[in-house]
Parts: sequence; C-alpha cells; structure tokens
Amino acid sequence: MDETPYSVGEGPATRVSLSLPEGTAAAIRRRVGKREFSAFITEAVERELRGQILDEYLADYESRKGPLSEQEQQRARQIFDEVFAEEGEWPAAG
Repeated sequence: MDETPYSVGEGPATRVSLSLPEGTAAAIRRRVGKREFSAFITEAVERELRGQILDEYLADYESRKGPLSEQEQQRARQIFDEVFAEEGEWPAAG
C-alpha cells in the first residue's frame, strides 16, 4: 500500500474505479444530482472510515479496560463526533 503524506479528506482528488449496483447509483443521482455524485460518495466513505476507526478504538479500549455499557459507548461516539467537528482532523487508524 502506498504511504502518502495526506490524511483522510486531504490531498488532491484522484480518480478511482467504483462499481455500484445500478439501483444504488440511480438513487444517489436522484438525491444529489450528477454533479454532486462524487462528493456524496466521498462523504459516505469518510463516515464509514470514521465509524471503523471509532470501533477499533472502542475494541482496543475494552480489551484493556473491560466492557463499556451502551451508555458509555454512546458517550464515546458523541465525544468522537464533537472532536471531528471542532478540529476537522482524523485520528490515525491502528
């Protein structure tokens, strides 16, 4: 895998090939239009990455400290979202 100096959401745009079911692609076009298709996909992928990073963090925390309650997990998600909103930065996955 290439190591780049860019974090998630940074750097110049790069073309990638993406295959989606036609119904999914059509639903996206109807919702956001043809011109905003890439932005919609980018935002969806970044949300998924953020969720995976948080899940990794929670799993690591629980392996070290023990299980979290549902309420504690929700609070962690809230804090995580607030940090993203304030700083606009991505934590490192790991």
